[in-house]
Amino acid sequence: MTFAGDVALAAWNLLEQSSLYILMGLAVGGLLKVFLSPDYVAAHLGKGKFASVFKAALLGVPIPLCSCGVLPAAAQLKKQGANNGATTAFLISTPESGIDSIAISWALLDPILTIARPVAAFLSAFTAGVMENMRSYREGALDAPKPLLVLPALAMACQGACCSTGPGTMSRNSWKTIKDGMRYAVTDIWGDLAGWFFVGIVVAACITVLVPDDLITRLLGGGIGSMLLMLLVGIPMYICATASTPIAAALILKGVSPGTALVFLLAGPATNITSLSVLIKILGKKGTLLYLANISVLSVLCGLALDGLYFSLGISAAAKMGSVTEALPQWLMLAATGFLLLLTVRSLYRWLSRTRSVHA
Repeated sequence: MTFAGDVALAAWNLLEQSSLYILMGLAVGGLLKVFLSPDYVAAHLGKGKFASVFKAALLGVPIPLCSCGVLPAAAQLKKQGANNGATTAFLISTPESGIDSIAISWALLDPILTIARPVAAFLSAFTAGVMENMRSYREGALDAPKPLLVLPALAMACQGACCSTGPGTMSRNSWKTIKDGMRYAVTDIWGDLAGWFFVGIVVAACITVLVPDDLITRLLGGGIGSMLLMLLVGIPMYICATASTPIAAALILKGVSPGTALVFLLAGPATNITSLSVLIKILGKKGTLLYLANISVLSVLCGLALDGLYFSLGISAAAKMGSVTEALPQWLMLAATGFLLLLTVRSLYRWLSRTRSVHA
């Protein structure tokens, strides 16, 4: 088989394994939009060094927003009185996790890594938020957050439906509300994620076909050196949590340790070069440096802990990957793949239509 054929086959296998879980994640993400608005989230953060951070970290875990899309939502939280620690926690846990990425992790990764991912996102977000509040407390600014009235860089840093920060569209009619949520999921959430997801699928397929196993094992087989190298790759990269999952799966199958893969899954979605200017607006220079330092240190610590867990249990992450999808009937996986491709074609058509109207 040719190189192109090998890549296409590997990409199709990944797509087939993940499509049903992507659809499930989109459905839950749409319901979160209509039943849990950013205004509701902001109202329940409160003040204080710990409680507000705990709530922000916990609420950020299921919300499907990318590292740029979370910026306007976090800016709104800060405008409504959230302290820097709560804002930091929300900025970290939201892009690192998400109900859509949890669903695809369940499909492509093994159960332990699927559970470890949102747990590590919460722990890293909570720890970073508390440290930021402690810094603010020492400087006397914890209970007096400055309102963030103007963020001109937001328009440049985030383009897409995931950046919406308006209130949820709750309706008196429950069925209409659910329909609104599903429409938002297939039109806005998937419209924003589809391109990056397929980029991730293609990159993962290329890794599967091109990269020698011994090279990956030698460079990223485990240990702190592997994780620091993965940080250098992940921190400047713009990639959402959903798109990073198939890449992590391909790397693990090539010999990357699960802890090193977890560093990529945490650091990649939580940071990117284009968002740094906006982070400085939201958190200030010191807060942004502390934000990046916390992500780096906590990602590596979580990665080392995860590798230790696998070693103590004597199991292989690669051997357990994809075990969930083995129980699914083939017709269901094909139907889900076909439906997801139809949604993708629809999103592409809408994007092309908007592009033509802008340039007309």
